[in-house]
Amino acid sequence: MGGQGPLPAGGGGRGGGAPRPPRSGGAATRGGRGAERSGAGGGCASAAMPNKNKKEKEPAKSAKSGKSGKDGQDNQEHEVSNKKSNSTPPPAQLSKIKVPAPQTVVKKEKRQSSSRFNVSNNRELQKLPALKDVPPADQEKLFIQKLRQCCVLFDFVSDPLSDLKWKEVKRAALSEMVEYITHNRNVITEPIYPEVVHMFAVNMFRTLPPSSNPTGAEFDPEEDEPTLEAAWPHLQLVYEFFLRFLESPDFQPNIAKKYIDQKFVLQLLELFDSEDPRERDFLKTTLHRIYGKFLGLRAYIRKQINNIFYRFIYETEHHNGIAELLEILGSIINGFALPLKEEHKIFLLKVLLPLHKVKSLSVYHPQLAYCVVQFLEKDSTLTEPVVMALLKYWPKTHSPKEVMFLNELEEILDVIEPSEFVKVMEPLFRQLAKCVSSPHFQVAERALYYWNNEYIMSLISDNAAKILPIMFPSLYRNSKTHWNKTIHGLIYNALKLFMEMNQKLFDDCTQQFKAEKLKEKLKLKEREEAWVKIENLAKSNPQYPTYSDTSLLNSPVAMETDGPLIEDLQTLKKTVKEEACQAQKDQKKDRPLVRRKSELPQDIYTMKALESHCRADELISHDGH
Repeated sequence: MGGQGPLPAGGGGRGGGAPRPPRSGGAATRGGRGAERSGAGGGCASAAMPNKNKKEKEPAKSAKSGKSGKDGQDNQEHEVSNKKSNSTPPPAQLSKIKVPAPQTVVKKEKRQSSSRFNVSNNRELQKLPALKDVPPADQEKLFIQKLRQCCVLFDFVSDPLSDLKWKEVKRAALSEMVEYITHNRNVITEPIYPEVVHMFAVNMFRTLPPSSNPTGAEFDPEEDEPTLEAAWPHLQLVYEFFLRFLESPDFQPNIAKKYIDQKFVLQLLELFDSEDPRERDFLKTTLHRIYGKFLGLRAYIRKQINNIFYRFIYETEHHNGIAELLEILGSIINGFALPLKEEHKIFLLKVLLPLHKVKSLSVYHPQLAYCVVQFLEKDSTLTEPVVMALLKYWPKTHSPKEVMFLNELEEILDVIEPSEFVKVMEPLFRQLAKCVSSPHFQVAERALYYWNNEYIMSLISDNAAKILPIMFPSLYRNSKTHWNKTIHGLIYNALKLFMEMNQKLFDDCTQQFKAEKLKEKLKLKEREEAWVKIENLAKSNPQYPTYSDTSLLNSPVAMETDGPLIEDLQTLKKTVKEEACQAQKDQKKDRPLVRRKSELPQDIYTMKALESHCRADELISHDGH
């Protein structure tokens, strides 16, 4: 499939390196929006952002200089990488809802919705004979009859019990055709192509209902249930049939391109705003297969995905399928040829990076971070603009989003070249110093876990003369004043590593900090003396007794400069070693607090539907395609 990597069902893990904290801020994707609902459900597959430690990556770096062989088709698109990464895009989660402990089941209305289908007037279907029961000469004609029969649409919402007999006839026909094209050869003849595409278009291309869930930052994928499509029993089989059609060894893109054109792709992309995560899962695999088989549509698909992102960033800030589209792009980026085209660099800088601004970042952040890291693995010169853009968009008041940025930044540092690290280290560590000082303990904790990463520590060690003076004041001040005990232990661990890294530099920073604290103390004394003079002048005013309030003047005022005493620095080295050892012992005792979700009962129907759903990729792979 030239120009793209496989789109897997699960994400790869990070290789090697030191232990990491749970990446609580980077919620996977939207398990809670869609427009397809019914009796088959969706599994919940979570994945950490796949990545490699820099040390694992380096042996493969040399391979970038060599050109791998490309066939004629791939030369046309220039989208087969000289070296494809073994990592895979993290899959969009179908549901992120955390189910609480067993509780009393409260009956509630099923969260079902239906798109606006044009329900057929004549819905009485004739049960046709099975394809295997007719002579081979008549199978093509019967196949076409069944395809046309499946163009009849039914009502699953206003009257779900109506036409049950005919609904079953259509369901059985779809199931039979799936088996037929999966296990038989030479059955996809030229007359079949327009019929298959027409049947798919009639069933799938429809007006989606308005979103029923809140949008933006108000949407919580761990709390808000997805709305499922009532017509899913039929829609799932249509998607499965179309995927088998595309995957069949008999499928010929040269014939199909007359029917699967730009208009078809545009209508397919519109369905990504469906609220049903199961439908978006099938759409993702379907579009990925089309991208792989139709070289002439690749540029158009990328352009239209860009347009969806632009509308999402600058206009609506609401779209249900961003995670799935980014997952497709992660696989496409993995297959980009080197050197990268200017078009692809612009896509990174003008589309992917501004996606970090949107309120609902948590819904698609793992897929977005994966795409960004893929670009940096392809072209390390993009590191500086990427890191500076992240620092530009760094959250000021939203701590969970800040944790996500710290997650992504560590992914970037895992693959950064030392020469590129030097360009960004000063602004980068100024931001990390702010994070260490954050009163939100998860932000401070996530930043301090960087000191558990061996590759990052090697970069810090090589540039300690620049980094330690930036980090030392923040680390030492918070080792005494931060409210959270776990943070104290992590800070002492970081200080201990700095001390072992360069003892003389550490002593210099200690003395410099001591001198600055002395200056602060002198300034504070001067300020107090100035206020005493002002107060004495005020007392000489005859009206002073009328306006004075002794209760305010006598109360102590806490100054922002309050922090560790100068005397504390004398025992710093001893304290750092003792506290770092104690923190390692207490690591198992101190568990980070987990935000407790509400105990509202979940919709049992929705949960069962999502749990029973089989992902499209898994469905195809089970049959060896």
